[in-house]
Amino acid sequence: MAQRLKTDWILFITVVLMVLFGSVMVYSASSVVAAVRHDGASWYYAVRQLIWLVVAVPVMMYFKRLHYRNLQTPAVAFTLTGITLMLLVAAYVLDAKQHRWIRFPLFGGLQPAEFAKPAVAMFLAYFIALRGRAINSKYTLVPAILALGFMIAAIVVADLGTPIVLVSTAGAVFMVAGLERRYFLILVAVGILACVAAVAAKPYRLVRMVHFVDPQMKLVDKYDKSGWIRRQMNQSVTTKDPNYQIEQSKIAIGSGGLIGTGLMRGRQKLFYLPESHTDMIFAVVGEEFGLFGSLVVMTGFLVILWRGIRASLLVPDDFGRYLALGLTVLMVFQAFFNISVALDMVPPKGIPLPMISFGGSSLLVTLASMGVLMNISEHAG
Repeated sequence: MAQRLKTDWILFITVVLMVLFGSVMVYSASSVVAAVRHDGASWYYAVRQLIWLVVAVPVMMYFKRLHYRNLQTPAVAFTLTGITLMLLVAAYVLDAKQHRWIRFPLFGGLQPAEFAKPAVAMFLAYFIALRGRAINSKYTLVPAILALGFMIAAIVVADLGTPIVLVSTAGAVFMVAGLERRYFLILVAVGILACVAAVAAKPYRLVRMVHFVDPQMKLVDKYDKSGWIRRQMNQSVTTKDPNYQIEQSKIAIGSGGLIGTGLMRGRQKLFYLPESHTDMIFAVVGEEFGLFGSLVVMTGFLVILWRGIRASLLVPDDFGRYLALGLTVLMVFQAFFNISVALDMVPPKGIPLPMISFGGSSLLVTLASMGVLMNISEHAG
C-alpha cells in the first residue's frame, strides 16, 4: 500500500496567502490607471489577473500531486527547453518593438522569458544529476553552458533582468553540485563580461547603469576621454531623468512609515510611479502597508527559502535536490532582486515580484514551480 504523503502546509499556506495578497495589491495599484486607460474599467487588470489565477491554481495542484521523479526524463528536460527557445524566437519576430510578447485575446499574451526559468531549472537538475560524478569534466560543463548560453542569448536581446536571475540560479546549482573553484571563478568572470557587453549594447541600459553608479558623470568624463559612453547614452529614447522611477519608488516607501497609509490610499500610484502594478508594486506595498507590510512580504519569501532549502537537503535523490534548489533560488533571488530595485540598491531591471506583481505568465510559471517544490518537500520527510 502506497504511503500517503503529508502536505507541507507551511509552504502551501504561505504561497496561497501571498497569491491572495498579490491579487488585492494588483487591484489597489492599478485601479485608477485602469479606469483612465480603459474607459472607467477600474477592474481591468485585476480581472485579467484573476483569469490567469483560475488557470494557474489547477496547474499548481497538478504538479503538487505529480511525483517529481516523473519529470526526471530527457523528454521533459529537452522538450521544455526546446519549446521555450521556439517561443522566444516567436516573440522576437511577432513583437517587433519589444521582442518580449506573444499576444492573443482575453489573456493578454505570453512572455516567453518567464518560461525560461523553470526550463533552466529542470534542465540543470536533470543534466547535473545524470553527470554529477563528472561535474568538473568538459563533457559536463560544455553542454550545460552551451544550453544555458543559447537560452540567455535569446532572452538578453530584450531583457537583462531574467538572464541575471538564470545565471545566478545556475551558479548556485553548480556550486552545490561540487564545481571546482577555478571553474566557478571563470564562469563568474565570463558572466560579468557578458553582462557588461549586454549593457553597452543597449543605450537605455547604459543610461540606467551609469546614472546608478556615477550620477554626476564624473568617472565617465575622467576615464572616457573619447566621449563614447556619452554618445551611446544620447542614443537612448528613455526619459531625460532615468532616476525618476526610482525616486518615486523611494517617496512611496518613505511616505508609508511604519504602518502605511492604508489599502487603496497610496498616492504615488496615481500616475507618479510608473509600472506601479507590475515591476514596482513593492513600492505600493511599502506606501500602503508601511514597514510592517513590507517585512511581512519579505518574510513570506524567506519562508519559501527555508522550505525550499530544507527540501533540497532532505530529499533522497540528486535530481530532487538540484530541482528544489534551482526553483527556490529562482523564486527568492528574483523576489529580492525586485525589492532591491524598488529600494534603489541595484540598477533598475524589469522583473516582476513573484505572486505579487501583475502578470499572467509570471503567475502561471511561479505557481507551477511552487507546485513542483511542494511535491519535493512532501517527499523530503
